[in-house]
Amino acid sequence: MFLSHLAPRPSDPDWDLAAESIAVKIRWFGLVAGVVIALVGYPANAQSPLYAILLLGLGYTTLDTYFFARGRVFLRDYPLVIAAMESLFISLLCHFETGLDSPFRFYYLLSVICCAIRFSQITTFAACGLHCLSYGMLYLAQPEVRRNVPLLALTIIVLVWVSWAASAMARLLKIAGERLRMLNAELRDNQGQLESRIAERTRDLQEIQAQVLHQEKMAAFGLLAAGIAHEVGNPLTSISSLVQMLERRDQDPYTREKLGQVGGQLVRIQAILRELVLFSRPASGQRGKVSVAEIIDEALGIAKYYRGGKTRTIASDLAPQLPLIVGVRDQLVQVVFNLVLNAIDATGKGGRIDVRAEIGSDGIQLCIADDGCGIPPDSQSRLFRPYFTTKKHGTGLGLFVTQKIVVEHGGTVAFNSEPGRGTTFRILLPVPQPAPLVPVEA
Repeated sequence: MFLSHLAPRPSDPDWDLAAESIAVKIRWFGLVAGVVIALVGYPANAQSPLYAILLLGLGYTTLDTYFFARGRVFLRDYPLVIAAMESLFISLLCHFETGLDSPFRFYYLLSVICCAIRFSQITTFAACGLHCLSYGMLYLAQPEVRRNVPLLALTIIVLVWVSWAASAMARLLKIAGERLRMLNAELRDNQGQLESRIAERTRDLQEIQAQVLHQEKMAAFGLLAAGIAHEVGNPLTSISSLVQMLERRDQDPYTREKLGQVGGQLVRIQAILRELVLFSRPASGQRGKVSVAEIIDEALGIAKYYRGGKTRTIASDLAPQLPLIVGVRDQLVQVVFNLVLNAIDATGKGGRIDVRAEIGSDGIQLCIADDGCGIPPDSQSRLFRPYFTTKKHGTGLGLFVTQKIVVEHGGTVAFNSEPGRGTTFRILLPVPQPAPLVPVEA
């Protein structure tokens, strides 16, 4: 049963064509040998019938070769028809040559070998039976004095033996070929799995490397911001004290007004420094309930100082009474901040950026939309990959980190973009469900 399972189906095109290539070569060899026999062994007046029969064989072999060259097998579904034609062809050659002892009788062996490598064992023995019948009729067609019983018996025995040996060998080759095919298929599957695992590990390594690089950049930015705030804060404190001292003295209205303006600008600078220090403080990984409105306000508060932020219109539209969500506040601020910075880079002077938040059936949806240049279609499928960027001086980490943070919070990130019309990013964050009330037993 195992061998029959491994044996290829009769409709196996690869085996059919490989076997047909051997059969075509055998037929051409037989034709050449037949012409040599006709030319060398007999006078010209005795060659005419042989040439006519060989010419028929040439036509059949040429037709068979033509079909093989086009990737097909001539009369593939009619093997016994082929065997019958070959039996008649060989018997006629033998009859017009020397009869039972003609060298053309060995063509019977070539015929069963071709049948064995192309068709099943049953078909091969059926073809062998047709050849035995053909040779037997040739025996009966001979004059009484030329009938050779031992030669008839020996030829039939050899024909049956070659049929059995050829079919067994062909079956073994078919089994070995199918086994090799199965092993090759398993090897290709294992190779595909190995390549997939390597690609997955490479992607994981790139993501980890991107996270480390991003964290290092944020840490360096935090140290720089803290140093700037410290160095600038001390002179500001001194200037603020001097202004307050001057304001206590009696001043004319003009000087009092200007000192008030200076004091107001100092307060504004101090507020900017506080926002910078707040944004650059070491990130906390502790989760808690946070307000979406506060997250957006904090992100927009620092984004407005980004290059080009003053020349864009940044508007927020938040639904009232948005529920609290559970997450890491600093990380969620970074998500909104990254998307708003991308929107600023994508828009020109006078561009508009809208930040919206609303509650839906699946949670809170944040939308950051701009009317900028949009994302090219060939770049959209790679947008969240680490180190991929469409900016000249981008790092390719902002959207990668954004997606990772959102996914870690149980949310999703989606976008739609139309070149020349703008881009909209949609972030869906889940809202914690209230615990079910447990009835109190009386």
